[in-house]
Amino acid sequence: MPQPFVMPDFYVPYPARLNPHLEAARTHTRDWAREMGMLEGSGVWEEHDLESHDYALLCSYTHPDCDEEALNLVTDWYTWVFFFDDHFLEVFKYSGDRAGGKAYLDRLPLFLPADPAAGMPEPTNPVEAGLADLWRRTVPAMSEAWRVRFAEATEHLLYESLWELDNINEGRIANPVEYIEMRRKVGGAPWSAGLVEYAAGAEVPEQVAYSRPLRVLRDAFSDAVHLRNDLFSYQREVEQEGENSNGVLVLEKFLGCTTQEAADAVNDLLTSRIQQFENTALTEVPALCVEQGLGPAEAAAVAAYTKGLQDWQSGGHEWHMRSSRYMNEGLVTGGSPFDGVLGTSARDVRALFGRPAESRARALTHRPHQKVGPSLLPDFDLPYPLTVNPHYAEAARHTGDWAERMGLLNDLWDRPMLERFDFALLAAGMDPQGSLAELKVGTDWVTWGTYADDHYTLVLGKTRNLSAAKRQNDRFKSLMSPGHRAAGAGVAGALNALERGLADLWARTAGLMGESALARFRGAADDMLDGWLWELFNTAQHRVPDPVDYVEMRRSTLGSEVMLLLTRLRHETSLPPEILRSGTVRALEGTVMDYGAMINDLFSYQKEIEVEGDLHNLLLVVQKFFDCDYPAAVSMVDDLMRGRLRQYEHLKRNEVPLLHADFGTDAAGRAAFGAYLRGLEDWLAAFLNWHRSSRRYAAEDVHAGAGSALARRGPQGIGTSAARLATTYGSLVP
Repeated sequence: MPQPFVMPDFYVPYPARLNPHLEAARTHTRDWAREMGMLEGSGVWEEHDLESHDYALLCSYTHPDCDEEALNLVTDWYTWVFFFDDHFLEVFKYSGDRAGGKAYLDRLPLFLPADPAAGMPEPTNPVEAGLADLWRRTVPAMSEAWRVRFAEATEHLLYESLWELDNINEGRIANPVEYIEMRRKVGGAPWSAGLVEYAAGAEVPEQVAYSRPLRVLRDAFSDAVHLRNDLFSYQREVEQEGENSNGVLVLEKFLGCTTQEAADAVNDLLTSRIQQFENTALTEVPALCVEQGLGPAEAAAVAAYTKGLQDWQSGGHEWHMRSSRYMNEGLVTGGSPFDGVLGTSARDVRALFGRPAESRARALTHRPHQKVGPSLLPDFDLPYPLTVNPHYAEAARHTGDWAERMGLLNDLWDRPMLERFDFALLAAGMDPQGSLAELKVGTDWVTWGTYADDHYTLVLGKTRNLSAAKRQNDRFKSLMSPGHRAAGAGVAGALNALERGLADLWARTAGLMGESALARFRGAADDMLDGWLWELFNTAQHRVPDPVDYVEMRRSTLGSEVMLLLTRLRHETSLPPEILRSGTVRALEGTVMDYGAMINDLFSYQKEIEVEGDLHNLLLVVQKFFDCDYPAAVSMVDDLMRGRLRQYEHLKRNEVPLLHADFGTDAAGRAAFGAYLRGLEDWLAAFLNWHRSSRRYAAEDVHAGAGSALARRGPQGIGTSAARLATTYGSLVP
């Protein structure tokens, strides 16, 4: 069968190495798979299938330094996970048996007890038998924290197979953002990262395991693994098995391009994710170790883990070029003096130049303050009606007085400017049924967050004062503590207007929320603050973000979850927390937050790119990644918005009924969930309406905004002395 596209030149900057215990692992895993019932008689594999796939070669490349016992165990894990994938395909995907597939998956977590002494059911098939044996052999070497993380990654890998099955049943191809998110779970690379900790003897310290730098390492690693696999497996998955979950197919349909062009685009994204991994490993991880006070052994474990992920990338690539499971004709021989030599494909210097170097250069050489003209806007197809809270006018008067009292109108903004921004209109649309007290809090949060975002961009960003920003973030977080829940608590010790505003807001918010809601709200606020630091970090490097990292961080930098949670107060007690934590709800909220973020990026393009010289706008990210012009980027973002909106409607129409069935939701619960969905739609309608109405983004307003006020009056607060000096000798913003 002819190949559907010519394989691109891969960016593989590190040489693969081979574990010396390869043959022992081959022998061991063949015997183990037979003992577990995975070979003859399984209806899935025969011995020749296992030998031709050669998972021992995969693990010997991806874990080149571990000893024989560890290599045998890791190889068994990979044999099990590939058998599970093929078994689920054979039994449930081909037949479209969702009910049977869910019942099958529901039993598997029973073989992953956090307590090693806990009992397990009797296995009824080779997948259960293999999982039970592997868990017993693995967990004694690892801590409870690792067991919990690894069990969670394993369950995600298992359960998201239902997502693939649902898409196959509906003939549905995911949009690119949805695909990247879901592929991480079903593709298993986060699970592979957990095994890297085991094989490298480098368990990540618990206090940094969920930090942004380690999460980005894991996610960038995962995306690169999956995108590489999509290129090699396209022919088997799409042409032979009828799968819809393949990145080449996703971009082919999204971009409306040829298969070859889609394959090249997937490879560009793969390259970008590896370069994101490199940037994070070199710039963020060392700082994290220092900030968290890790000892030498803990820092060494983080370094060994990072190196283990790097080894996996190169080794996984080498294996894909050799396994009979994939499309790899002609990749090992010809074209380079190193070809055909084991472990040397990464030494081909072509991978370091050409497209990889060009894309990195585009991300690092953007010229700020380019004249772009008025923001180009597509025809939005948002179908949800707008309803405005009747307390809107009173909330508007209140927030003007509040901002003045807190001191937010003394440098970047003045009262006429705040009134032109009209944040009460946004809050009143997002929460049309809220009480006056709730609406005042919501309006003040939008006001505070937008002012803080301007301050970080126009003051701390211009001076590159990362240490001041970090100190300010730490002080903000200290104000959002249990000790500051009483009215007025924390205000007396505030050093600037932002701290006074936050202290006041936190006490008022705590009075409206229960403990669980407030804890989640605090987490969202922390993520927003950390997102602003991430923007400053990119600004200091003068680096346009990687597209995947940008889309994911945009939910935090915009404060989308903070705003969503403020409008969800009345649903916290009417819906079970397990429903609110479900994958379906997270996906619903993700589509809404992304759509809102893209609205903001479209409207704010001139303000951010031309006036502020910012690097954080999806239109710019798309231009740099695809090497296209502004109108083409607008068209792509519009298509992506439409895809996210279709995904929301798909979730509401198809997955919400399954959610109710899975949780046995009664009539009252279904009604409460319907109100929750209407709240998400109110949020979107309000967001679009406010951007159309507010005088923050129009061409005639952007040059008279916060940047000009900053130049006239100068900023105040931590880390602003350099900015005041700058205003003395010249405007910060043209």
